[in-house]
Amino acid sequence: MADGGQSRARKNAPPREDVLAAAMEMIAERGLEKLTMAALGRAVDMSSGHLLYYFGTKDELLLRTLEWSEGRLGAERGRLLARQGTARERLDAYVELYVPEAPGDPHWTLWLEVWNRSLNADEGGRDRQAAIEGAWHRDLVALLAEGVSRGEFGAVDPDRFAARLRALLDGFSIHVAIGLRGTDRSQVLAHVREFLDEALATDARRPV
Repeated sequence: MADGGQSRARKNAPPREDVLAAAMEMIAERGLEKLTMAALGRAVDMSSGHLLYYFGTKDELLLRTLEWSEGRLGAERGRLLARQGTARERLDAYVELYVPEAPGDPHWTLWLEVWNRSLNADEGGRDRQAAIEGAWHRDLVALLAEGVSRGEFGAVDPDRFAARLRALLDGFSIHVAIGLRGTDRSQVLAHVREFLDEALATDARRPV
């Protein structure tokens, strides 16, 4: 009888994507500290026990939610990078998508928590985090390579430059996400645009 009850409960449970969307909504509205299995269960009409059955641990729930959110961002990033325009215009769009919207940005709040827990994550979890990072990196490398090949950018090594640019973006993004004074989104975007103007200048446009 117990097994039959669990089977019926699982059958009537909401799709996992609905659970992940509800988790992201809770982070946006209430902050990460309010995201508990019990609170999420109430939001999706499931018991915390059933959530644990699906996800195992809160760490896994957070990582699955991040992967879901990254999937949506990845689709948006793909649309931005496929549109018409110069490589620099699309690079600016990439940067704007990367940087948090404001302090407490839910996606970045989640990213920071997953990073914080990654030291104790198993190899599978760390591989999944690396896969998310890798998608951003590969898209940036391809865009930089396109800009170099078209003569829009100076002769940088796309892979090395992408690694350095993303480190810069991560540092600035953390400042924005935690609300560090003097580093709001508009200031960060201005800093990054100035850096890109200088670092990617072709010989014809490089200051003498």
